[in-house]
Amino acid sequence: MSREAAGLRHDMRRGALLMLAATALFSLMAAGVKLLSERIPFTEIMFFRCALAMPVVALIVLRRGERGILRTRRPFGHLARAATGTIAMGSSFFALSLLPLPEHTALSYTTPIFVTLLAILFLGERVGIHRWAAVILGFAGILVIAAGQGAFAAGLAAASTLGVLFAVNQGLFSAITSLLVRNLSATERSATIVMWQSILMTLLTGLTLPFVWVTPGGMDWLLLLAVGLVGGIAQVLLTEAHASAQVSATGPLAYTSMLWAMLLGFLLWGDLPSLSMLAGAGMIVAAGLYILHRELRRSRRS
Repeated sequence: MSREAAGLRHDMRRGALLMLAATALFSLMAAGVKLLSERIPFTEIMFFRCALAMPVVALIVLRRGERGILRTRRPFGHLARAATGTIAMGSSFFALSLLPLPEHTALSYTTPIFVTLLAILFLGERVGIHRWAAVILGFAGILVIAAGQGAFAAGLAAASTLGVLFAVNQGLFSAITSLLVRNLSATERSATIVMWQSILMTLLTGLTLPFVWVTPGGMDWLLLLAVGLVGGIAQVLLTEAHASAQVSATGPLAYTSMLWAMLLGFLLWGDLPSLSMLAGAGMIVAAGLYILHRELRRSRRS
Protein backbone atom coordinates (compact mmCIF):
# COMPACT_ATOMS: atom_id res chain seq x y z
CA MET A 1 0.00 0.00 0.00
CA SER A 2 1.36 3.44 -0.93
CA ARG A 3 2.04 6.06 1.71
CA GLU A 4 -0.78 8.16 0.27
CA ALA A 5 -3.26 5.25 0.44
CA ALA A 6 -2.17 4.39 3.95
CA GLY A 7 -2.71 7.98 5.03
CA LEU A 8 -6.17 7.96 3.47
CA ARG A 9 -7.15 4.86 5.45
CA HIS A 10 -6.23 6.55 8.72
CA ASP A 11 -7.58 10.04 8.04
CA MET A 12 -9.74 10.83 11.07
CA ARG A 13 -11.12 14.04 9.59
CA ARG A 14 -12.12 12.34 6.34
CA GLY A 15 -13.69 9.44 8.23
CA ALA A 16 -15.65 11.79 10.48
CA LEU A 17 -16.97 13.85 7.54
CA LEU A 18 -17.97 10.72 5.64
CA MET A 19 -19.79 9.36 8.69
CA LEU A 20 -21.66 12.64 9.21
CA ALA A 21 -22.66 12.69 5.53
CA ALA A 22 -23.78 9.03 5.60
CA THR A 23 -25.82 9.63 8.74
CA ALA A 24 -27.56 12.65 7.21
CA LEU A 25 -28.38 10.72 4.03
CA PHE A 26 -29.73 7.71 5.95
CA SER A 27 -31.99 10.11 7.88
CA LEU A 28 -33.25 11.63 4.64
CA MET A 29 -33.88 8.13 3.29
CA ALA A 30 -35.88 7.25 6.42
CA ALA A 31 -37.99 10.40 5.99
CA GLY A 32 -38.63 9.44 2.37
CA VAL A 33 -39.67 5.93 3.40
CA LYS A 34 -42.07 7.35 5.99
CA LEU A 35 -43.64 9.68 3.42
CA LEU A 36 -44.03 6.83 0.93
CA SER A 37 -45.48 4.44 3.53
CA GLU A 38 -48.65 6.55 3.62
CA ARG A 39 -49.49 5.25 0.11
CA ILE A 40 -47.09 2.45 -0.89
CA PRO A 41 -46.73 -0.97 0.87
CA PHE A 42 -43.48 -1.18 2.80
CA THR A 43 -42.25 -4.31 0.97
CA GLU A 44 -42.64 -2.49 -2.36
CA ILE A 45 -40.56 0.39 -0.98
CA MET A 46 -37.95 -2.15 0.15
CA PHE A 47 -37.69 -3.55 -3.40
CA PHE A 48 -37.00 -0.14 -4.92
CA ARG A 49 -34.58 0.69 -2.09
CA CYS A 50 -32.55 -2.44 -2.87
CA ALA A 51 -32.89 -2.44 -6.67
CA LEU A 52 -32.00 1.22 -7.18
CA ALA A 53 -29.08 1.06 -4.74
CA MET A 54 -27.53 -1.90 -6.59
CA PRO A 55 -26.18 0.12 -9.57
CA VAL A 56 -24.53 2.57 -7.15
CA VAL A 57 -22.77 -0.27 -5.35
CA ALA A 58 -21.80 -1.93 -8.65
CA LEU A 59 -20.27 1.29 -9.99
CA ILE A 60 -18.14 1.68 -6.86
CA VAL A 61 -16.92 -1.90 -7.15
CA LEU A 62 -16.12 -1.52 -10.87
CA ARG A 63 -14.29 1.75 -10.21
CA ARG A 64 -11.98 -0.08 -7.83
CA GLY A 65 -11.19 -2.61 -10.55
CA GLU A 66 -11.98 -5.65 -8.42
CA ARG A 67 -12.49 -8.84 -10.45
CA GLY A 68 -14.37 -12.02 -9.69
CA ILE A 69 -16.40 -10.10 -7.18
CA LEU A 70 -19.28 -12.60 -7.20
CA ARG A 71 -17.03 -15.63 -6.75
CA THR A 72 -17.77 -17.19 -3.38
CA ARG A 73 -17.32 -20.41 -1.46
CA ARG A 74 -20.14 -19.63 0.97
CA PRO A 75 -23.39 -19.08 -0.96
CA PHE A 76 -25.57 -20.16 1.99
CA GLY A 77 -23.77 -17.72 4.28
CA HIS A 78 -24.63 -14.89 1.89
CA LEU A 79 -28.23 -16.11 1.68
CA ALA A 80 -28.55 -16.14 5.47
CA ARG A 81 -27.08 -12.65 5.68
CA ALA A 82 -29.49 -11.40 3.00
CA ALA A 83 -32.48 -13.02 4.76
CA THR A 84 -31.72 -11.43 8.12
CA GLY A 85 -30.95 -8.12 6.43
CA THR A 86 -34.30 -8.24 4.63
CA ILE A 87 -36.13 -8.91 7.89
CA ALA A 88 -34.28 -6.04 9.57
CA MET A 89 -35.10 -3.62 6.75
CA GLY A 90 -38.72 -4.77 6.62
CA SER A 91 -39.12 -4.32 10.36
CA SER A 92 -37.58 -0.85 10.12
CA PHE A 93 -39.75 0.29 7.20
CA PHE A 94 -42.95 -1.06 8.80
CA ALA A 95 -42.09 0.62 12.11
CA LEU A 96 -41.52 3.90 10.23
CA SER A 97 -45.13 3.79 9.04
CA LEU A 98 -46.35 3.62 12.66
CA LEU A 99 -43.93 5.69 14.76
CA PRO A 100 -42.72 9.30 14.70
CA LEU A 101 -39.29 9.58 13.07
CA PRO A 102 -37.36 10.49 16.29
CA GLU A 103 -38.79 7.53 18.24
CA HIS A 104 -37.98 5.16 15.38
CA THR A 105 -34.44 6.52 15.18
CA ALA A 106 -33.88 6.14 18.93
CA LEU A 107 -35.03 2.51 18.87
CA SER A 108 -32.73 1.77 15.92
CA TYR A 109 -29.79 2.37 18.28
CA THR A 110 -30.50 -0.94 20.03
CA THR A 111 -28.31 -2.94 17.61
CA PRO A 112 -25.08 -2.80 19.75
CA ILE A 113 -27.10 -3.93 22.77
CA PHE A 114 -28.40 -6.98 20.91
CA VAL A 115 -24.93 -7.71 19.49
CA THR A 116 -23.63 -7.94 23.05
CA LEU A 117 -26.47 -10.25 24.11
CA LEU A 118 -26.12 -12.53 21.09
CA ALA A 119 -22.36 -12.74 21.56
CA ILE A 120 -22.98 -13.97 25.10
CA LEU A 121 -25.67 -16.48 24.14
CA PHE A 122 -24.25 -17.94 20.92
CA LEU A 123 -20.54 -17.10 20.80
CA GLY A 124 -19.80 -17.77 24.45
CA GLU A 125 -18.23 -14.37 25.03
CA ARG A 126 -17.63 -13.45 28.66
CA VAL A 127 -19.15 -10.11 29.62
CA GLY A 128 -18.44 -8.28 32.85
CA ILE A 129 -20.77 -6.30 35.01
CA HIS A 130 -20.06 -3.05 33.12
CA ARG A 131 -21.45 -4.29 29.79
CA TRP A 132 -24.33 -6.08 31.56
CA ALA A 133 -25.22 -2.75 33.16
CA ALA A 134 -25.13 -1.08 29.73
CA VAL A 135 -27.46 -3.75 28.30
CA ILE A 136 -29.93 -3.28 31.16
CA LEU A 137 -29.77 0.51 30.72
CA GLY A 138 -30.48 0.15 27.01
CA PHE A 139 -33.54 -2.03 27.57
CA ALA A 140 -34.78 0.39 30.22
CA GLY A 141 -34.54 3.12 27.57
CA ILE A 142 -36.71 1.02 25.23
CA LEU A 143 -39.35 0.71 27.96
CA VAL A 144 -39.29 4.47 28.59
CA ILE A 145 -39.89 5.21 24.88
CA ALA A 146 -42.61 2.52 24.68
CA ALA A 147 -44.37 3.97 27.73
CA GLY A 148 -44.21 7.43 26.21
CA GLN A 149 -45.90 6.09 23.07
CA GLY A 150 -48.70 4.61 25.19
CA ALA A 151 -47.73 1.14 24.01
CA PHE A 152 -48.42 -0.58 27.34
CA ALA A 153 -51.80 1.02 27.90
CA ALA A 154 -53.06 0.51 24.34
CA GLY A 155 -52.57 -3.26 24.11
CA LEU A 156 -50.61 -5.48 21.76
CA ALA A 157 -52.76 -4.72 18.71
CA ALA A 158 -52.28 -0.95 18.88
CA ALA A 159 -50.23 0.79 16.20
CA SER A 160 -47.86 2.29 18.78
CA THR A 161 -47.17 -1.13 20.29
CA LEU A 162 -46.58 -2.73 16.89
CA GLY A 163 -44.32 0.15 15.92
CA VAL A 164 -42.16 -0.28 19.03
CA LEU A 165 -42.04 -4.08 18.64
CA PHE A 166 -40.99 -3.91 14.99
CA ALA A 167 -38.42 -1.18 15.65
CA VAL A 168 -36.86 -3.33 18.37
CA ASN A 169 -37.05 -6.35 16.04
CA GLN A 170 -35.06 -4.32 13.52
CA GLY A 171 -32.35 -3.83 16.14
CA LEU A 172 -32.31 -7.57 16.87
CA PHE A 173 -32.03 -8.69 13.25
CA SER A 174 -29.49 -5.96 12.46
CA ALA A 175 -27.40 -7.43 15.28
CA ILE A 176 -27.76 -10.95 13.83
CA THR A 177 -26.76 -9.56 10.44
CA SER A 178 -23.69 -7.90 11.96
CA LEU A 179 -22.55 -11.20 13.45
CA LEU A 180 -23.11 -13.00 10.14
CA VAL A 181 -21.08 -10.35 8.31
CA ARG A 182 -18.33 -10.71 10.91
CA ASN A 183 -18.29 -14.45 10.20
CA LEU A 184 -18.33 -14.01 6.41
CA SER A 185 -15.53 -11.45 6.56
CA ALA A 186 -13.12 -14.17 7.68
CA THR A 187 -13.12 -15.63 4.14
CA GLU A 188 -14.96 -13.18 1.87
CA ARG A 189 -14.04 -9.75 0.55
CA SER A 190 -16.15 -6.80 1.70
CA ALA A 191 -17.17 -6.00 -1.88
CA THR A 192 -18.31 -9.60 -2.39
CA ILE A 193 -20.49 -9.43 0.72
CA VAL A 194 -22.01 -6.11 -0.35
CA MET A 195 -22.74 -7.24 -3.92
CA TRP A 196 -24.38 -10.51 -2.88
CA GLN A 197 -26.37 -8.60 -0.27
CA SER A 198 -27.68 -6.19 -2.92
CA ILE A 199 -28.56 -8.94 -5.40
CA LEU A 200 -30.22 -11.32 -2.95
CA MET A 201 -32.16 -8.65 -1.05
CA THR A 202 -33.50 -7.31 -4.36
CA LEU A 203 -34.64 -10.82 -5.32
CA LEU A 204 -36.19 -11.54 -1.92
CA THR A 205 -38.15 -8.31 -1.80
CA GLY A 206 -39.13 -8.70 -5.47
CA LEU A 207 -40.94 -11.95 -4.62
CA THR A 208 -43.51 -9.95 -2.64
CA LEU A 209 -44.44 -7.55 -5.46
CA PRO A 210 -47.23 -9.63 -7.09
CA PHE A 211 -49.06 -9.70 -3.75
CA VAL A 212 -48.70 -6.06 -2.66
CA TRP A 213 -48.16 -3.98 -5.81
CA VAL A 214 -49.59 -0.47 -5.82
CA THR A 215 -48.77 1.63 -8.87
CA PRO A 216 -46.90 4.74 -7.66
CA GLY A 217 -47.96 8.22 -8.71
CA GLY A 218 -45.62 10.75 -10.31
CA MET A 219 -44.25 12.17 -7.05
CA ASP A 220 -44.03 8.68 -5.54
CA TRP A 221 -41.77 7.56 -8.41
CA LEU A 222 -39.42 10.46 -7.63
CA LEU A 223 -39.44 9.59 -3.92
CA LEU A 224 -38.75 5.91 -4.66
CA LEU A 225 -35.85 6.89 -6.91
CA ALA A 226 -34.49 9.20 -4.21
CA VAL A 227 -34.83 6.55 -1.48
CA GLY A 228 -32.91 3.99 -3.55
CA LEU A 229 -30.13 6.29 -4.73
CA VAL A 230 -29.70 8.12 -1.42
CA GLY A 231 -29.65 4.81 0.46
CA GLY A 232 -27.03 3.38 -1.90
CA ILE A 233 -24.81 6.46 -1.67
CA ALA A 234 -25.17 6.50 2.12
CA GLN A 235 -24.10 2.85 2.30
CA VAL A 236 -21.00 3.57 0.23
CA LEU A 237 -20.12 6.61 2.37
CA LEU A 238 -20.55 4.54 5.53
CA THR A 239 -18.21 1.85 4.19
CA GLU A 240 -15.63 4.47 3.23
CA ALA A 241 -15.93 6.12 6.66
CA HIS A 242 -15.10 2.85 8.41
CA ALA A 243 -12.20 2.31 5.98
CA SER A 244 -10.81 5.81 6.57
CA ALA A 245 -10.77 5.97 10.36
CA GLN A 246 -11.06 3.83 13.46
CA VAL A 247 -14.51 3.00 14.77
CA SER A 248 -13.68 4.89 17.97
CA ALA A 249 -13.62 8.09 15.89
CA THR A 250 -16.57 7.43 13.57
CA GLY A 251 -18.94 5.25 15.63
CA PRO A 252 -20.24 7.90 18.06
CA LEU A 253 -21.01 10.26 15.14
CA ALA A 254 -23.75 7.87 13.96
CA TYR A 255 -25.87 9.14 16.86
CA THR A 256 -26.13 12.53 15.14
CA SER A 257 -29.01 10.93 13.20
CA MET A 258 -31.19 11.84 16.20
CA LEU A 259 -30.66 15.53 15.44
CA TRP A 260 -31.66 14.99 11.81
CA ALA A 261 -34.66 12.89 12.86
CA MET A 262 -35.95 15.59 15.20
CA LEU A 263 -35.43 18.31 12.57
CA LEU A 264 -37.08 16.34 9.75
CA GLY A 265 -39.87 15.14 12.03
CA PHE A 266 -40.72 18.73 12.94
CA LEU A 267 -40.44 20.12 9.39
CA LEU A 268 -42.42 17.35 7.67
CA TRP A 269 -44.94 16.23 10.31
CA GLY A 270 -44.82 18.90 13.02
CA ASP A 271 -43.59 16.33 15.58
CA LEU A 272 -41.99 17.65 18.73
CA PRO A 273 -39.85 15.22 20.80
CA SER A 274 -41.47 14.22 24.08
CA LEU A 275 -39.59 14.08 27.37
CA SER A 276 -39.98 10.29 27.44
CA MET A 277 -38.47 10.01 23.95
CA LEU A 278 -35.51 12.21 24.89
CA ALA A 279 -34.95 10.33 28.16
CA GLY A 280 -35.23 6.89 26.53
CA ALA A 281 -33.01 7.90 23.61
CA GLY A 282 -30.41 9.24 26.03
CA MET A 283 -30.39 5.94 27.92
CA ILE A 284 -30.04 3.86 24.73
CA VAL A 285 -27.30 6.11 23.32
CA ALA A 286 -25.40 6.03 26.63
CA ALA A 287 -25.62 2.23 26.65
CA GLY A 288 -24.37 1.98 23.05
CA LEU A 289 -21.47 4.36 23.64
CA TYR A 290 -20.42 2.53 26.79
CA ILE A 291 -20.53 -0.84 25.03
CA LEU A 292 -18.34 0.66 22.28
CA HIS A 293 -15.94 2.00 24.90
CA ARG A 294 -15.62 -1.41 26.60
CA GLU A 295 -15.17 -3.20 23.25
CA LEU A 296 -12.36 -0.85 22.23
CA ARG A 297 -10.71 -1.18 25.62
CA ARG A 298 -10.85 -4.97 25.40
CA SER A 299 -9.46 -5.01 21.85
CA ARG A 300 -6.53 -2.82 22.91
CA ARG A 301 -5.72 -5.20 25.75
CA SER A 302 -5.81 -8.22 23.44
